[in-house]
Amino acid sequence: MTSPLSPIGGHVSVTGGLAKGGLRYASDIGAEVIQVFVTNPRGWALAVGDPIQDERLRESGMPTFVHAPYLVNLGSPTVETLEKSVATVRHNLLRGTAIGAKGVVVHTGSAVSQTREEALRQLHEHLLPLLDAIPDDGPDLLLEPMAGQGGMLCATVQDLEPYLEALEWHPKAGICLDTCHAFAAGHDLSTPEGIQETFDALHAIAPGRLKLIHANDSKDVCDSKKDRHENIGAGHIGAEAFANLMRHPAAAGIPLCIETPGGADKHREDIELLKKLRDSGSDSATPPYPAAP
Repeated sequence: MTSPLSPIGGHVSVTGGLAKGGLRYASDIGAEVIQVFVTNPRGWALAVGDPIQDERLRESGMPTFVHAPYLVNLGSPTVETLEKSVATVRHNLLRGTAIGAKGVVVHTGSAVSQTREEALRQLHEHLLPLLDAIPDDGPDLLLEPMAGQGGMLCATVQDLEPYLEALEWHPKAGICLDTCHAFAAGHDLSTPEGIQETFDALHAIAPGRLKLIHANDSKDVCDSKKDRHENIGAGHIGAEAFANLMRHPAAAGIPLCIETPGGADKHREDIELLKKLRDSGSDSATPPYPAAP
């Protein structure tokens, strides 16, 4: 039994419309899966969708993920930030449902000036109701650990355990692993041993919850705590690491989405390289882990 191949794509520009612009960019770069913003990624304004564009994107059959705005921090002790974060995640989940998205990615946030325990209690109070409200056919909420700077609530794979416990291991709580973030947090993905250790730990802690991989190389060294993405093979992780990653059973069939620097030409190169790495290793791929009970 061979493992399923991972679809490979990227975060796409939606200039001209969610479907019209997004699918055009996807075609240009050779994406098999896409990630989009459905509202301003650097602001709190909640954009109303275009039902025609929503329907076209749904009908296209393109596997789609939504990335929530960067300002979201459900661990913040500031009431205004917390309230706006809750409203923004709710809005993105609703928009994700409308376009048929498979998941909505949200950064796991920072405790800032409060303790980690206080921040996790806050997550339980405010994020759990949003998870409960997702319809059965709606998107998963995908938790994206960060690079480990400041008071980040979740950076290493091991940090996911208390985070998911705070959410009562809700079935709609999934994981988006960013390779640059994980590398910056101390997981040495540049070596086969580091990949084995990282993905074994992820499977042991949260089997079946990995739904998306942000495939980004890193401008900085391992354990730098710096979140600076680089093009595939041009950074400290290296191209071969992504081939090894795709051969690990915990990553079998999981979509890879680039968030690398440059425009369409660079994105096309990154996707083409990842496809070559995937296809060259497909004959020796390891079967996936059995489904989680």
